[in-house]
Amino acid sequence: MDENKIFFIKPFGPSIAKVQIPEKIITDLNNYIDEITKNEKKSDELSHGSKLVGNVKQEIKIEKEIAEKTGWLQFLANASGKWIEQFTQKRISQFKMLDTWVVRQFENEYNPIHWHSGHISGAGFLKVPSSFGNTVQKNKPTKSNLNGKLELVSGNRAFMSNSRYVIDPKVGDFFIFPHYLMHVVYPFNGNNEERRSISFNAKIDNNIFDVFAGH
Repeated sequence: MDENKIFFIKPFGPSIAKVQIPEKIITDLNNYIDEITKNEKKSDELSHGSKLVGNVKQEIKIEKEIAEKTGWLQFLANASGKWIEQFTQKRISQFKMLDTWVVRQFENEYNPIHWHSGHISGAGFLKVPSSFGNTVQKNKPTKSNLNGKLELVSGNRAFMSNSRYVIDPKVGDFFIFPHYLMHVVYPFNGNNEERRSISFNAKIDNNIFDVFAGH
């Protein structure tokens, strides 16, 4: 082995996939959500807030036919399948969407730490404010903060082991992870622009998800 080279190995902890949502899907989903928000009756019908933990302005469930028509469902199925096959060397034969929804988050709103149902989940971004605001500590204006960021949490902090993965929201970025992976979205300040995220829960082949099957 070349003594000047360092190889990074990550054999422990949950696997996470990062993918890019196609621009057309982003546009179509944003247009769909914009239309829903103009229709109070439809917004009430598709309100997903009662099933979620967030303290946010609006959480909208995406209808199945819209998920299919925009290509969102197929995109998730393809990306999830590639991620799982790369990590497990097994191909899924089923991808059952349980639900998918959009979170409209504004200034001072947040999503507390939580986890999802199903087998796999994910979160990504359709709209991002021009700024998430500065730290409130006036004597440290350049201090980094977590305003508006998504943080994934697993295990405990220890030597050579991080328990946190902080994500700076960028339009189109989407992260897929096991349903049990805890995550939190922090509030932001400084403007009242919208931070629009999208998430999903799904089930796959149980014999692939259940690592204890047959043991």
